[in-house]
Amino acid sequence: MLDMNEIVGSHDILMITLDTLRYDVAMLERNNCPNLCGDGAWEKRHSPGSFTYAAHHAFFGGFLPTPATTNKKEHVRLFHSQNTGLRTHPGTWLFDTPDIVSGLAEEGYRTVCIGGVIFFSKKVPLARVLPDYFQKSYWRMNFGVTNPRSTEHQVNHALKLLEATPQQERLFLFMNVSAIHGPNHYFVPGAKEDSVETQRAALRYVDGELGRLFAAMRARQRPALCLVFSDHGTAYGEDGYYGHRLAHEVVWTVPYREFILK
Repeated sequence: MLDMNEIVGSHDILMITLDTLRYDVAMLERNNCPNLCGDGAWEKRHSPGSFTYAAHHAFFGGFLPTPATTNKKEHVRLFHSQNTGLRTHPGTWLFDTPDIVSGLAEEGYRTVCIGGVIFFSKKVPLARVLPDYFQKSYWRMNFGVTNPRSTEHQVNHALKLLEATPQQERLFLFMNVSAIHGPNHYFVPGAKEDSVETQRAALRYVDGELGRLFAAMRARQRPALCLVFSDHGTAYGEDGYYGHRLAHEVVWTVPYREFILK
């Protein structure tokens, strides 16, 4: 396990949620994703929520996806609220704020959100809740699910922000990638409906764009901890289910990775 007490303060932190990515899809494409899986494989984990809004509240509270194992000793959290009375791991970073975003801000981090799906759009009060965790938050129509080049636009925006962020300033950059969320059928020419195959194609596209972001993070003066995972999966007809915000194995089982960019 990473020692987060050594990471916080010495590293930038990049957190990316690959919205709606299924674990089985991530595993099928692991050899075609050199940026996400070039130095390791996906972990199989369980999400704390079955749709974006619920899952991200948990993530920002320090409840990242849990290892898909019955061995509780493997369920070690990177972040944990202080003074709960619960025993924590020595490598867990404790925060004394309502969420990890404000906790990192208290440690001197600039906190930045680049939104993707509608819950980050800030178009209505509900869609401002998640972005408002951050000191700065950004959303554009071309970051959203209807744009087939959404990740390209999100990464372009992130690169501009990185150029304007002083090297000596610690950064917590969060990005919600929307491209894998439906509709994703346009990533396979001629496809009319979303499917496992079109989500696979969307993931390949996303991996190709994230390489530029990873390179820019590596160019900063300090290393970066990269946390990449899905918030939930989605059903494409399994057992008669479609979509998410429901309890099914393909929804609650998600891919997870943590690695250092340096």
